[in-house]
Amino acid sequence: QVQLVESGGGLVQPGGSLRLSCAASGSIFESNTMGWYRQAPGKQRELVAVITSGGYTNYADSAKGRFTISRDNAKDTVYLQMNSLKPEDTAVYYCLLDFHGMDHWGKGTLVTVSS
Repeated sequence: QVQLVESGGGLVQPGGSLRLSCAASGSIFESNTMGWYRQAPGKQRELVAVITSGGYTNYADSAKGRFTISRDNAKDTVYLQMNSLKPEDTAVYYCLLDFHGMDHWGKGTLVTVSS
């Protein structure tokens, strides 16, 4: 069974930074994709960024230039460094782990960008 535990969310002022972390545990196939999605109130869940175990990354247009995704394969942990945060980045951020065509999700961590 796979477990994903997110941390690092919170309240930040516009222009500020946050770093999210997601640690995976359980039976994890070595070749996988990890990443972050978010869901704002009243909106659908959307991609933020993903990274493969080989280091290939893909970002949503809204994240390019402001967010950086990285991972530590030895720790099965993915990070999301978020800079220049905007009020429209306010959402619950969910960690994703995908392998063998199966998606595993964390419970989410709330990010609120407000003055």
